[in-house]
Amino acid sequence: LVIGISYDDNIGTAKQIIEGIIGADERILADPAPVIAVSELADSSVNLVVRPWVSTADYWAVRFHLLETIKVKLEEGGISIPFPQRDVHIYNENT
Repeated sequence: LVIGISYDDNIGTAKQIIEGIIGADERILADPAPVIAVSELADSSVNLVVRPWVSTADYWAVRFHLLETIKVKLEEGGISIPFPQRDVHIYNENT
């Protein structure tokens, strides 16, 4: 999973929240250990890669559950999930 957070947010806090979510889901395997790391400093977000290991039969259910739960819990924790945006400056030239 790739989860984008704002450049203004604390990476450590976001990782702790995600670790808590992963740790609470019994379908996620302990070995190999899940990975949560910064994967990219993108245009509009700091992207975290979240790689939990699950059995094949649980993949989609865990994926859908994690995406929703991560969004909800990050927002509850004060972490924002940004979206691409542009600033437009309009200049009026008097001729």
